[in-house]
Amino acid sequence: MKRFFLTAFGIACLLKSFSQQPSDSTGFGSRKLKIDEINLVSSYYGQNGNNAAVTGGIGTQKLTDIANVFDIKLVKYDRKLRKHVFDLEVGIDHYTSASSDRVDLKANTSASYADTRIYPALTWSMENEQKGRTISAGVSSSTEFDYQSLGANIGFAKKTKDRNGEFSARLQAYFDQVRLIAPEELRNTGLAKDNGTDNRTTIAASLSWSQVINKNLQLSFLADLVQQQGFLSLPFYRVYFTDGSVHQEKLPDSRFKIPLGFRANYFLGDHFIIRTYYRFYKDDWGISSHTVNLEVPVKITSFFSISPFYRFYSQSAVNYFAPYAQHTGTSGYYTSNYDLSKFNSNFLGAGIRLTPPKGVLGVQRFNMIELRYGHYTKNIAMNANIISMNIRLK
Repeated sequence: MKRFFLTAFGIACLLKSFSQQPSDSTGFGSRKLKIDEINLVSSYYGQNGNNAAVTGGIGTQKLTDIANVFDIKLVKYDRKLRKHVFDLEVGIDHYTSASSDRVDLKANTSASYADTRIYPALTWSMENEQKGRTISAGVSSSTEFDYQSLGANIGFAKKTKDRNGEFSARLQAYFDQVRLIAPEELRNTGLAKDNGTDNRTTIAASLSWSQVINKNLQLSFLADLVQQQGFLSLPFYRVYFTDGSVHQEKLPDSRFKIPLGFRANYFLGDHFIIRTYYRFYKDDWGISSHTVNLEVPVKITSFFSISPFYRFYSQSAVNYFAPYAQHTGTSGYYTSNYDLSKFNSNFLGAGIRLTPPKGVLGVQRFNMIELRYGHYTKNIAMNANIISMNIRLK
C-alpha cells in the first residue's frame, strides 16, 4: 500500500513543470504538438478465495496486485484545422499469487509466485470537427513472464448533423503467445503440453450508437463480435478426475462471443446523475451472463462530488466445467476453473472526486483527484477489495 501512494506522489512531483505552464487562452487550435492532459491511475487489489484453478478447483486464491497506469495526451491541429490526438499509455502491474505458486508443488516459493506485467499502448486519432468525423488507429503490447501479447486497432466515428448522435466502429486484433509451463508432476510425461510456446488470436469488432435524447437523457447501444482461435487453455491449470488422476486443463481451440450492451445517463437537476448500464453476453462454450450496473454521482459543491456504485453479475457455467475430482474420462474437454463456473457476484463501493477551481493544492494545472473503493464478492467463497486513485493534470 505504501508503494501505491508513494508512486502516485512521485509522478505528481515530476509533472510539476507541466502544471506551471501558462494556459493557451487564444481560442485557436495550435499547429504545434502540445500536452493536453496527463493522468496517473494507481490501484491496490487484494483477493481471497478457496477455488484455485492451479490446484484443480481447491486451495487458496490469495492474490495482491499493485498497478500504475501513466497516460499522456498530446494535441495539435493541422493546416486543415483537423484535430490530431496522440495518446501514450504505459501500465505496470506487480502481483503476488499464492495459487500460482503451486505450479511447482515441491518448492517453498516458485518463480510463478510473483510477476510484473508491462503494457504500453499508443493511439492516434484525427477529428474533423466541422464534419463531425473521426478516424483512429493504435498499437499495444503486454508482457509477462509466461505471456506476450501484441495488439492493433482501427476505428471510425461519425456524428449526426445536429451533433446529438454518434455512430462508432472499431476493429481490434490481438496476437498472443503463451509459454507452456505445465504442472510439475505432468512435465516430461507426454500427458501435457510442456515445451515451447503456443499461440492464440483474438479478433473483435465493436459497434456503438450514442444519442442525446434531451438535456436530461443520453442513451448508448453497444455490440461486439469476438472470435478467438488457438490455444485457449492455461497450461498450468490442473484438472483432477474421479479416479484420482491429474490432467492439464483442455478447452476447445475456438470461441465465439457476443456481448450486447445498453447505457443510459439521466441528469436529475444540477446535483444528481443516474448512470445505468446493462450487458448481455453469450458464447458458444455455453456461458450466458447478465451485468447490471448503477452509479449515482452526487454533486455536493461545484468542485466536490461523491459517487456510490453497485454492480451485479450472474453467469452460467461453460459446458466443460466440473469441480475438483468430478471429471470423467468421457469428456474431450475439461476445466475446474471457477471463473468458468456458474456464479453470481456483487461489487459495491463509492468514489470521491475533487476538482477545485484553483487546482488541487493550489496548483492550477493539477485540476482533479479521485479516490475509489470497492468490495467484490462471489457466491463461491471469493472476495476482494480494491482502492484506486486517479490524478489529472490538464
